[in-house]
Amino acid sequence: MMQHMRFRIVAGTSTAEARRWPCREDVRLEGQRRLNASGYTRHRARALATGADIPETIRHFALQINFVVEKLTTLKPIPQDFQSDVYWPALEAEH
Repeated sequence: MMQHMRFRIVAGTSTAEARRWPCREDVRLEGQRRLNASGYTRHRARALATGADIPETIRHFALQINFVVEKLTTLKPIPQDFQSDVYWPALEAEH
C-alpha cells in the first residue's frame, strides 16, 4: 500500500528568491569550457613544454574569450542566458 507524504514550504523559499542568478564564477567556467573545446589548453601545454608558438588564431580566440568574461562579469545582473553563442566569439577556421 502506498503512503502519501506531505511536504510544506518553509519560510525563505519564495520563487523570486529561489531564482539563482549567474555569478562571476559561472561566466569564468563557461569561458574556460570554450577555451578547452577550442584546443587552447593543449596548444598552451605544448608551448610551455617545447617552446612552440600557439597558433595565432587560437591566441586571438583566447584573448576574445577573456575579454567577454571580463565584460559579462561587470554586468549587473549577469544575463541568465550568458552561455548563449550570441555573447561569445566563434573560433576562426585556419586556412
